[in-house]
Amino acid sequence: MAPPTELEIADWRRRVFALYAAVRAAEPAAAWERWRSERERLYREHPASPVPADRRAAFGPGSHFPYDPGLRALAQVEPVTRAGLDVPASDGAVHRFERFALARFSLGSQEHVLELYWLTTYGNGVFLPFGDATNGDATYAAGRYLLDTVKGADLGMREGALVLDFNFAFNPSCAHDPRWSCPLAPPANRLQVPVGGGERAPA
Repeated sequence: MAPPTELEIADWRRRVFALYAAVRAAEPAAAWERWRSERERLYREHPASPVPADRRAAFGPGSHFPYDPGLRALAQVEPVTRAGLDVPASDGAVHRFERFALARFSLGSQEHVLELYWLTTYGNGVFLPFGDATNGDATYAAGRYLLDTVKGADLGMREGALVLDFNFAFNPSCAHDPRWSCPLAPPANRLQVPVGGGERAPA
């Protein structure tokens, strides 16, 4: 299978940016339904899909957990002293980020903290990978992403807080095809609770 062309990749990113703009403007449950259905369609049909062509037809209903309003949180962002971080990638490479803040939030009755990273190479942007207790079972073993603003995955702000809605958690591209190089969730961002929202492990 030929790799996607530059213009096909540009079109993919354009569609993702537009999708997240619609997500930020809509009521959360309706926004999630649009996000889920549009992502499933893109993964099945778009030439720049990270899913290998012979497995795209399986990407549909069942690829995501049902929507759970309890997985939406508003995180207080606490700046920290910037520190460079070499994040290992799925193919053995290393991606350079800076830790620039902590995101403090609650899911149910439990308080959690995740580190926020700034991509220091191309494009710049906020990056939030995370792991949880479902990894290796219901979800991809190496963790998932929630924010990756350089590629459009941006849930925005509300009331001065960062929106963290784990219903929008998605797999890195390498979960679908090992030819992709994906930074993995550092140990500091591995939650000890199950997060049953967002994308499931690939079929």
